Parts: sequence; C-alpha cells; structure tokens
Amino acid sequence: MIQMTIEEIWDRYKEDLRLAEEKIKETFNTVTPVIGLVGKHLLMGGGKRIRPFLAIATSKLLGYSGEKASVLACGVESIHTASLLHDDVVDGANIRRGRPSAHSLWGDQIVILVGDYLYSNALKLVNSLKSQKIMDAFTNATAKMSEGELIQLSKKRNPDISEEDYMTIIKGKTAILMSAACMSGGIIGDAAQKEQDALAGFGLKFGLSFQIIDDILDYMADENILGKSLGKDLEEGKITLPLIYLLKEASPQEAERIKSTIKSEKILKSDLAYILNLLNRYKSIEKSHEKARNILQEAKRELDIFKDTAEKSALLTISDYALNREK
Repeated sequence: MIQMTIEEIWDRYKEDLRLAEEKIKETFNTVTPVIGLVGKHLLMGGGKRIRPFLAIATSKLLGYSGEKASVLACGVESIHTASLLHDDVVDGANIRRGRPSAHSLWGDQIVILVGDYLYSNALKLVNSLKSQKIMDAFTNATAKMSEGELIQLSKKRNPDISEEDYMTIIKGKTAILMSAACMSGGIIGDAAQKEQDALAGFGLKFGLSFQIIDDILDYMADENILGKSLGKDLEEGKITLPLIYLLKEASPQEAERIKSTIKSEKILKSDLAYILNLLNRYKSIEKSHEKARNILQEAKRELDIFKDTAEKSALLTISDYALNREK
C-alpha cells in the first residue's frame, strides 16, 4: 500500500480542489448582488472541503479524470453550505468557524433564501451529470438532512435522548451526504454495483465517525483552533454522544444536575465546568472516541474490494485524519 501524509494528499488534489472551488465561486455569480456577498463571506470562512475531496477521490479511485468530478464536488459542497446557512438560523448561532455567521450579518430572511438558492442550484448541477442514480442519491440526501435536523430539534434539551436517536440524527445531518458523494464519485467512474455499494457504505460510516468526532471536539478542543466556544452544542440544547454516555455512568445525584443543566436555557460556566470534569472522570470522551474509531474501521474495510492505489491510500489517510483532527 502506498503511504501518504495528509499534506501530500492536499498537494496531490490541490488542482482538482481548485477547479471545484472555481465552480463553487461561479454559483455565486448571479444578477442578485447579495448572493455574491454572502458567497464571498462563506468562501473566506474556509472549511475542510472534505466532501468535495470525497467526490473527487472516489471518482479517481475508479480511474475517472474529467470535468464531471468538479461538477459533482461543487454540487456536494453547495448542499453542505446551504445546510450550514439554514442550521445557523435554526440554532441562532452567531459564530461560524470563528467568524460572524451569515445570518448575523444579513438577517434570517436573506440567508434562508440564499440557502434555498444553493440547494436548487446544487440539484441543477447534479442533474447535469445525466445520471438518475446520482440524482436519486442527492434528492434522498437532502430530504434525509432535513429530517435529521427536525429530529434533532424535536429532541432539543431532552436528556432522555437515546444513542439510537443520536445515530439517526447524525446519519441524516452528516453521513447521508458523504455517502451520496462517495457513491456518485464511483458512478461517474463507471463503478460496478458492488463497488458503488462499497463506496456508499464507506461514505456513510466515514460520515458517522466524522460527526461523532465533531461532537467530541465541542467538549475538548482548543477554542482558538475550533473556532467556537466550548460547550456550544450544550448551550444550543444539542445532546451528543459524550453526554449520552455520561448520563449512563453518572450517579443519580450527578445525573440530576446534568439533566437540569441540559434543560436550562442559559448554561453557567460553573455548570459547564462541572460537566467537563465528569466527562473526564467517567471517560465519556474516550468512549465516544472509541465508538468513532470502531465505525471508521468498518468504513475502511468497505474499501477492501479496491486495488491498492494512491487514491485508496488517500481515502484511508483522510479517514485517520478525520479521527484525529483538532478542528
């Protein structure tokens, strides 16, 4: 197996990602100036561009090299960006990646409409690939993403959320789009059905693990690196895996205080400090990380049917990066 570092991967795919970025910029060139303004703000915010990478790398895994990959990558990232715009409005989040969120600058109405524009334009791009299977994957993904957010909203500040509920939420919020990106990359590379299924499975499990790590970072990352304050999910009433595991282990008295904090509209620093201390004592972060690691190992095994190539190595390396990242 070819060994690659994360730096070598970004360098290897630099031109492909640049082409995808140019396509993304093109989507903001409209007769409506505010779309361009919001678009520039979003692009300046950076981001990991994991989803465009997955679309490009999986297509190259099947030997494809052409414009369809950048079109697919742009469609994937546009859907992701639209979901972030809408999520920030729903959550009332004023910070995104360490910068003011779009709705805090332009207001909810404009940002919701820009999000709608991005969704519509993304599906138009995907449709241009002339594949009903790809179109089906993305229309299903966008529907499941909305369902995931609605389920999460229905469970807001509910300390009795189950691990099964949580996995359903993150499957819809994150994993289903990554699954669609990976499978579609295979489709434009003329993958056989079993290869498409393997890539869909890889993307789904990668996405589940990726989101679990995201939720872990909310309780342990350096705030300057992460770009948001610690405990932001708790403040927004989102109950994630570390808290679910903590509530299983905590004493009745500890659980009572944790639940009281979860239900509170305002999280005091002392309450957050108390929960952070318990997360450490009961090793809830480590247990959550182990869950993510196990799911990621399953994701990697999905790639066993493919030959050992630089593209396969890149996908395996990006998996390890996703598991061990700090932001």
